[in-house]
Amino acid sequence: MTSTRFTKGYVSARQAAEAARHYHWLTAHARPLLQPALTAVAPASLTFTWVEGRHAEPHDLLRLAGMLGDAHGAAWTSDLHHASLAMPHTFRDGAPFPDYVACRKVALRKRLEQGHLRDASVLDMLLALLEETAGGPVAFYKDSNPRNFLITTDGTIFTVDTDDLTLAPFGYDLAKLITTLVMTHGPIEPPGIEQALDLYNAAASRHDTRLAATDLQRLHAFLTLHVHLTAPYTGRNGYRFGIPRFGGST
Repeated sequence: MTSTRFTKGYVSARQAAEAARHYHWLTAHARPLLQPALTAVAPASLTFTWVEGRHAEPHDLLRLAGMLGDAHGAAWTSDLHHASLAMPHTFRDGAPFPDYVACRKVALRKRLEQGHLRDASVLDMLLALLEETAGGPVAFYKDSNPRNFLITTDGTIFTVDTDDLTLAPFGYDLAKLITTLVMTHGPIEPPGIEQALDLYNAAASRHDTRLAATDLQRLHAFLTLHVHLTAPYTGRNGYRFGIPRFGGST
């Protein structure tokens, strides 16, 4: 018998409440992202309608890139045009919406402590790259790895997992998708990455022409950050291909 619901448990009521808050924010402000219906909120779990689908694969990249650009543009128009990448935003209930810079500084320093960075000079380079990219229109990051998409047999794309939601520059979550597709399925040739970026920018610019600001150099900066931020998960969660090498990565 096919299940009609999926319940995700959390280790604390705070984490469950955060995930529910993120879900509702995305529903209100990022309408191009279709999510399974949230049917119940318990102190330490969320229950959704069951969606039968496969995870994203490299041949989905172009379509997903357009969808992400559309969603980021919609969120900017609806809410994030008031936000700054260097400062927390706030949800309607006053809870903080983490900024782009602070949490990633912590994560990058942790990567050095964990031994995922060669030495402190790499950390310094990454921290500088983080600061350099903390400008321009504000989008959001929701961890667009392949497992967080479900694609049904009729081609409908659902996004799942709202545990992580922070502010981010346009193009940053596209870079996460590219990085994790490569780590899961192997290399994507440069023309495919460039075409995905073009489609992303085109979709974002339909909301405002200022949103098509991610060029290839900036995308590679984001790829470099993701390569190091995702390093601890190599060999886990389907990441079979290790740390990818992109132009500009260290």
